[in-house]
Amino acid sequence: MPSYSGSCFCGAVKYRLESAPMFVHCCHCKDCQCQTGTAFALNAIMEADRVTLLSGAPEAVTMRTDSGRPHDIYRCPDCKTAVWSDYGRRKVMLFVRVGTLDDPGALRPDVHIFTRSKLPWVVLPDGARAFDIYYDMKKEWPAESLARREALLGKGK
Repeated sequence: MPSYSGSCFCGAVKYRLESAPMFVHCCHCKDCQCQTGTAFALNAIMEADRVTLLSGAPEAVTMRTDSGRPHDIYRCPDCKTAVWSDYGRRKVMLFVRVGTLDDPGALRPDVHIFTRSKLPWVVLPDGARAFDIYYDMKKEWPAESLARREALLGKGK
């Protein structure tokens, strides 16, 4: 089973992903652009119990969302690097920032979402699965990943 390690910029927060992610989003929404200070956010969706904290204690910073659901971004208390998010305060599923992995090139995006607000100079790779807003999970996620998600959240969520 693959594992991936990562850390914040200063190295105070270190973690390991104990498996491959369920899915990887490259999100081009305006919130992600503003919150990251760049063109998009690249998130690996993981079960929280498959993310092992090796050192440090990230602190939650609550951000607004268009949906009104809470979005907690967990940051290193020292260097303030965002290492993961918890959308909706579910406590069971994390969106790990792929750029904090020791090898960020190890995880490619499965989909590009909210491309309606993609910056015009960002060119998506040929064959990339891209969606103006969001997508139908049942069509896009592998069956194994859907089963992992259902085990966490229950049917139909």
